[in-house]
Amino acid sequence: MALAVLFLVAAPYPPALAERVVGTALRDGVAYSRLQDLTDSVGPRLTGSPGAEAAVAWALQKFQEDGVSAHTEPATVPHWVRGEERAELLPAKGVAGLKLAVTALGGSPGTPSDGIEGDIVEVHTLAELQALGASAKGKIVFFNHAMSTASGKTTGYGAFVDLRTHGPAEAAKAGAAGAFVRSLATASFRSPHTGATDFAEGAPKVPAAAISTEDADLFHRLLAKGAQVRVKLWLGCKTLPDVQSANVVAEVRGREKPEEVVLLGAHLDSWDLAQGAIDDGAGAVIVMEAIRLAAQLRPAPRRTIRVVLFMNEENGLAGGKAYAKAHAAEAPRHVAALESDSGAGRPLGRRRKGAPCALARAAADRRRSELRRRRGRRRGHLPARTAAGSFRQRAPGQHALLRLAPQRGRYFRQGRSRRSFQDGCRSLLGRGLARRDGRNA
Repeated sequence: MALAVLFLVAAPYPPALAERVVGTALRDGVAYSRLQDLTDSVGPRLTGSPGAEAAVAWALQKFQEDGVSAHTEPATVPHWVRGEERAELLPAKGVAGLKLAVTALGGSPGTPSDGIEGDIVEVHTLAELQALGASAKGKIVFFNHAMSTASGKTTGYGAFVDLRTHGPAEAAKAGAAGAFVRSLATASFRSPHTGATDFAEGAPKVPAAAISTEDADLFHRLLAKGAQVRVKLWLGCKTLPDVQSANVVAEVRGREKPEEVVLLGAHLDSWDLAQGAIDDGAGAVIVMEAIRLAAQLRPAPRRTIRVVLFMNEENGLAGGKAYAKAHAAEAPRHVAALESDSGAGRPLGRRRKGAPCALARAAADRRRSELRRRRGRRRGHLPARTAAGSFRQRAPGQHALLRLAPQRGRYFRQGRSRRSFQDGCRSLLGRGLARRDGRNA
């Protein structure tokens, strides 16, 4: 998909050349091996960690090996550290004790060293929490939900993510002792899905954790039969002072309109619980492969192709904001931006936000017939809660922002934070960027 957009904005190129370049990406296995290298040699890349800084150096080295001009741009980023995380369901009448599968939410404060203990109260919406009033005081609020599909207005990730983003802060305002959020996944196999939670500056905070879907179902069953559900929670997380990090920016200058920029973005950071192969290692290698091949085009693209590997998408968007501030003067000359940060399934379409423009219309027309032959088209918008989305908020203008709309079934099937290299390779194979042979072509 990134290569398809590249050819649209860099046109005119003969179809045979486009097919040859795309065919190279499908055959030579560069993206596959690069993802393997990133996940195996760098590993987890939480903002502020040694892994994040190693990833910046890694990306610069790879661009240099590809003969692509690249540099870093500074970004001041938050530094949150996870620490220990454990929880126990305490035995009571009709309740067997159990070690629970939990993981701290990014941005959560820690508990005291001896943990916190409280009765569980279940809610499904922020309004339900507010309706509890004083009865929530001292309790551990359990945000349950019914996510059953990767996307969808009533059953998908977007329908429930606000419970994780804002639920713990609302629980703190209600005087709760802590918060659990059911893992935002369609199945977790007791591997809960971490993610960021937001507390306003100066507002009260409570320890907050995601809990596996299986343990969430257990809470719900016990509460439904009237049992006392009491839990003890220990979290060792803490927020340290901000640190200096960087975005990595690579560029192939345009031959006719070098002042006009087509931006291809992904984020370089990941959560810390695994290797970040899908979120967003796959996206990073996709855009790196696109610019590697763009650098080989003769003649060069008409417009400048710029890749930005953003830092701190997961828990702050500092990299996107830093890029927007540093490039504010040239914002009107960004004619299009595409972000790859929705997993690495087969692309089914694109989401567009921005002024109607010839570029966006051309992209839509060029892809329409092909998309109809596949599994349909997804339309929507580019959320502000993305690296490129934060750039649009800071830099509105006559440009189009596009986001890949791939198959997302595997993306939420288990804890995203624990995505392994093998998961990422399976998705790259589905997308057609990994090495192919007669058995998996």
